[in-house]
Amino acid sequence: MHPTHPSSPPRGRFAPSPTGPLHAGSLLAALGSWLFARRAGGEWHVRIEDIDPPREVAGAADAQLRGLHRLGLHPDGPVARQSTRGALYAQALERLLDQGDAFVCHCSRSALAAHDGIHRRCVAGARRRDPSIRLRVPEGTHIAFDDAIQGHVAEDVHATTGDVVLRRADGFWAYQLAVVVDDAAQGMTDVVRGADLLGSTARQILLQQRLGLPTPHYAHLPLLLDARGHKLSKSLDALPFDDRDPVAALACAWQRLGQHALATSTGDPQHWLAMAATAFDPSRVPRGPLAASHNAGGMDAP
Repeated sequence: MHPTHPSSPPRGRFAPSPTGPLHAGSLLAALGSWLFARRAGGEWHVRIEDIDPPREVAGAADAQLRGLHRLGLHPDGPVARQSTRGALYAQALERLLDQGDAFVCHCSRSALAAHDGIHRRCVAGARRRDPSIRLRVPEGTHIAFDDAIQGHVAEDVHATTGDVVLRRADGFWAYQLAVVVDDAAQGMTDVVRGADLLGSTARQILLQQRLGLPTPHYAHLPLLLDARGHKLSKSLDALPFDDRDPVAALACAWQRLGQHALATSTGDPQHWLAMAATAFDPSRVPRGPLAASHNAGGMDAP
């Protein structure tokens, strides 16, 4: 299940979508992925997942990169952008089609509504001008993996997900295909991200198997929830961190990762991160979810 890269160090990544500024939840994912990579003596990279233009906010990607810089979280190499990598996705899609693992689908969401929105066979009554392309997921397709935080996970992908969209009807690349292709192309050995993506992992492992790609180690960090119990994203609670005090923001995320407070009064994020990399204990990371608060550790906007 796990890849072997004997000549390369472990590699992890932070891969935000440019839908808004860094907030407490995205900072937790950024710091968590950085800590796992550094503890393993590995590299940490950043990839902007900008393949869904209707959801993107102008200038958000650059603002996110500036925020990471203020936090002292510097990637070990150039920042990758999915919007420039379409040729890789097209190559992978062509392979899946040639193998018979992917097929053109004319089903609409409304046509699938009677089937709980899950595609297990085509039910379209007419051909569409803008069909999607899906991964074929036969009955009995089971995927299991061991997550470093969430434990053993097993899923009947046919039952829970059905045939997976690879290219959307609007012509945009689906997240599942893009992330699998990119993680392999960039040699990612460890994927550390939020638990909201835990449900995508079985589909991604299935895609890796169909494409003959290695499967990285996975660790899904606890989610931060707002006062209504919803994932902290673009809700009113998802305010950008206060970049006037990056160490306070880092320390708040560190505490949420279940770590003991660092014995330091430094205001230098680089110095703080060096101490954190040494002190980090992955076994203390909670499964979550966690409650976010407006006034924790300098996370509010000024």
